[in-house]
Amino acid sequence: MAKRTSHINAAILVSSIALLAACNSGDPVYSSFGSEAGSLLDTGTFGNATMNNTQIMNGERQYAFDLSSRFADEVLTTVNFAFGSAELDFGARDTLREQAAWIRQFPEVRFRVYGHADAVGSSSSNKALGLRRAKAVVNYLASQGIGKARLEAVASFGEEQPLIVTQGRERRNRRTVTEVSGFVGSHPMVMDGKYAQIVYREYVESATNKSYIQPGQAGRE
Repeated sequence: MAKRTSHINAAILVSSIALLAACNSGDPVYSSFGSEAGSLLDTGTFGNATMNNTQIMNGERQYAFDLSSRFADEVLTTVNFAFGSAELDFGARDTLREQAAWIRQFPEVRFRVYGHADAVGSSSSNKALGLRRAKAVVNYLASQGIGKARLEAVASFGEEQPLIVTQGRERRNRRTVTEVSGFVGSHPMVMDGKYAQIVYREYVESATNKSYIQPGQAGRE
């Protein structure tokens, strides 16, 4: 009987140690015991499923994707940097002027700039450097007449997403990428759900513009 009790006590001790280890590891199930009711459900993404469903149903997500693809097709979306630098060189500024000209056509659209670094240096320093590069691009686009409310430098992948896999210096990895991130919710056209008209504005205007000349009709009376 004493031997059986000893085994039971040992099992309880092992279970207690496991419970403490789980608590120390930050397991949300155990750490939630000291929090308010329902805290375990709110992991920072609460409501995302509903938001995504809404965007898919009203077409916003698809149209944002279409516009992002168009942006990438018509404009060079990437600029590169010297090693350890967030300074924009002549080529980068030239590319950003083209980006700004394209962005100005779409006042209903928001953009996000992602900063990257190569693998040389620590992960934390590269992440900070990538963010500085993204902010440099946002500031330059703002100087070209783009409202900062439509520009975000909110993400830096540091060295985590290289174009060229190498541990050495690689200029192509030291870059920023500008992408369409969504629509300005307060804009009248967005409020009316006219996403297609935003994305394909030139086509809509050409179809309603009386001075537009159909291909092959130039020179005809």
